[in-house]
Amino acid sequence: MSILVTGGAGFIGSNFVLDWLEQSAEPVINLDKLTYAGNLENLRSLDKDSRHIFVQGDICDCGLINQLLQEHTPRAIIHFAAESHVDRSIHGPADFMRTNIDGTFILLEAARNYWKSFDNTAKHQFRFHHVSTDEVYGSLLPDEPPFTETSLYQPNSPYSASKASSDHLVRAWHHTYGLPVTTSNCSNNYGPYQFPEKLIPLIIANALAGKPLPIYGDGRQIRDWLYVADHCTAIRRVLEAGQVGAIYNIGGWNEMTNIDIVQQVIRLLDTLRPDPAGSYSRLITYVTDRPGHDRRYAIDARKIEQQLGWRPAETFATGIEKTVHWYLNNQDWVNRITSGEYRTWIARQYGDCA
Repeated sequence: MSILVTGGAGFIGSNFVLDWLEQSAEPVINLDKLTYAGNLENLRSLDKDSRHIFVQGDICDCGLINQLLQEHTPRAIIHFAAESHVDRSIHGPADFMRTNIDGTFILLEAARNYWKSFDNTAKHQFRFHHVSTDEVYGSLLPDEPPFTETSLYQPNSPYSASKASSDHLVRAWHHTYGLPVTTSNCSNNYGPYQFPEKLIPLIIANALAGKPLPIYGDGRQIRDWLYVADHCTAIRRVLEAGQVGAIYNIGGWNEMTNIDIVQQVIRLLDTLRPDPAGSYSRLITYVTDRPGHDRRYAIDARKIEQQLGWRPAETFATGIEKTVHWYLNNQDWVNRITSGEYRTWIARQYGDCA
């Protein structure tokens, strides 16, 4: 028995692979294209672990997908692979359409043909789990209730539109062909191994380098924050007991504004790595808001709690402390990936804040 994980060298995917092999003896076939955000250093601890089989490749490569399925006969596919950064989708949407839509279609078709060859028992046991985002639901007003699994899809960025499209494909392959799928829509993840273009690792990296801390607009955009290890346990639980065809929203019950997040990170850095020049708060710099910036996301995660008994183990206070400690203790990892293309991207996106 084994599982196939796509995008398993990225932020959430690598955390999932590490968590899986810590909890289970079941091997993982890890397929990742190794774009800028895929990093084998995340998985260095598995270098000598025969349970981890890494394959560099593209989910759009139908021949490779079919080969892996036939060779390793996984009992489940967990689909993380995606282009996932809103800012990048605004500047270059084509990669998002190809990976998130075409790639998911190719993966679904390969999975369907593979699954059709099973006997009835194996068909019943097989799962295709699709990892998606709360951004497919659009933006909430301040007084609106959080997103539920039945909220309307109203994506507002090329990224969220591409993920919404992939969600619809997964649903259609279940309802039309019977493919046993589950889908999860998660809120903003944070934690170890996150590429530092995202808010929390970017703030940590810039603060330690004495660079401006760029805040879009007024910084009052609200997100629900989910510690990545909690996300991994939720996906494991859905694989164990989730209802075929069901959608599960996974959130951390932590609605916070971006500026509040930045200030909490600053308070931790001021304590753990004080700067002789003064509080890192002096580096906060407000920059022009990005086009179409959604104002608020919030997740109602009661369904997964009530049906599957899952709740996040971390509060934001405990999760962010673990996260800041990890980045402070892994500066070599940060320094190795924040070069070249990353620096070009930050310079283009934030200008003087680079």
